[in-house]
Amino acid sequence: MFLTLLFSCVFNCSLNRLQSELMALMMSGDSGISAFPEEDNIFCWKGTIIGSKDTVFEGTEYRLSLTFPNDYPFKPPKVKFETLCFHPNVDLVGNICLDILQDKWSSAYDVRTILLSIQSLLGEPNISSPLNNQAAQLWSNQDDYRKMVEKLYKSPKA
Repeated sequence: MFLTLLFSCVFNCSLNRLQSELMALMMSGDSGISAFPEEDNIFCWKGTIIGSKDTVFEGTEYRLSLTFPNDYPFKPPKVKFETLCFHPNVDLVGNICLDILQDKWSSAYDVRTILLSIQSLLGEPNISSPLNNQAAQLWSNQDDYRKMVEKLYKSPKA
């Protein structure tokens, strides 16, 4: 009985927190990031990040999935790129190597913080901890890296 009650309280805390974060994100007006629950499930969100100005990813739109555990915000969400992302800290299936989504998680972080951190990571990768070695090796030559990104993401001009 006690465990059922405890689970119910944690679940309701998570639900209220996510509803609050959704409203805060919608009101924030942050450029280049957005996220909304998928259909009727507040624990599964779809997010969008647009590459920041003055980076090789400028203007490129990326779709993300965010899956929140029942004990959120005490545990981090699982976040993955759904759009192909050629990046040193993103593997071929969209997994992201970002400390705040792993061992540096804090319940003070929210969806907005996560999206802004990933947007920042695009332009400032952690080369010492790559998930994509090819991207990490190419990163030092920004001209070649830009060509690879353009080849992968930009449609040819008509």
